[in-house]
Amino acid sequence: METVKKALLERTSVRRYEREAIPEETMNFIFEAIRNTPTSYNGQQFSVIDISDQELKEKLYELTGQKQLKTCNRLLIFCSDYHKMSLLAKEKGIDMPPFTDTMDGTIIGIIDASLAMMSAVVAAQAAGLGSNCVGYLRTVDPAKVAELLNLPKGVFVVCGLALGIPREQPDLKPKQSNDTVFFKNSYTDDEKKLTSDLMEYDKVVSHYNETRSGGTTHNDWCGHIIDYYRHAMDYRILDYLKAQGYDISR
Repeated sequence: METVKKALLERTSVRRYEREAIPEETMNFIFEAIRNTPTSYNGQQFSVIDISDQELKEKLYELTGQKQLKTCNRLLIFCSDYHKMSLLAKEKGIDMPPFTDTMDGTIIGIIDASLAMMSAVVAAQAAGLGSNCVGYLRTVDPAKVAELLNLPKGVFVVCGLALGIPREQPDLKPKQSNDTVFFKNSYTDDEKKLTSDLMEYDKVVSHYNETRSGGTTHNDWCGHIIDYYRHAMDYRILDYLKAQGYDISR
């Protein structure tokens, strides 16, 4: 088992895996870490779909083109989930307010699922596994993914997590400096320095992309990420959320 420091500071996104199965005791450790995740109100507004069925993984790969979905040993899909609470409220005769129709309700489910996924990432890393977060499962074809996973109303995909015995060790990606991430007591008002620091980071990412192992590119940071933003403008996530019972109105 790796140290917490190593698991957190040396984590990389692994997309190639060995065929070897993940031991069940390792998966149980990951599940326990997920279950112990902090959540809003202790409401535990999330659920996880554990996929080991190769045919289902292949179908999700066909939708996304993300090879790690079919080569991983296990695929965990983290969902925002108010369906469980609605079921229990109905059984106990308690009126369930339309919390999913609020932005706060939607955000809470996303936060809970995201925290649970991070617990899984750290646990997997500590256990010597490779992992890769796959956000494209949320956006590629939400209705089709919901159909494949049999998601009821009140449940939607937040992110997927591919797990497996690593077959590669990618280079550690450079992250923003402390000066652009951490501000003391309030957000910085020195936008000139912030912009300068961000420009330096942009150059660092460009150099990394041009020299990294496993395939190089000429991508910078800013332009590359903004291209993702432009592409994401075509997603119809609000329509999908409405179809899953999240009619956000306030």
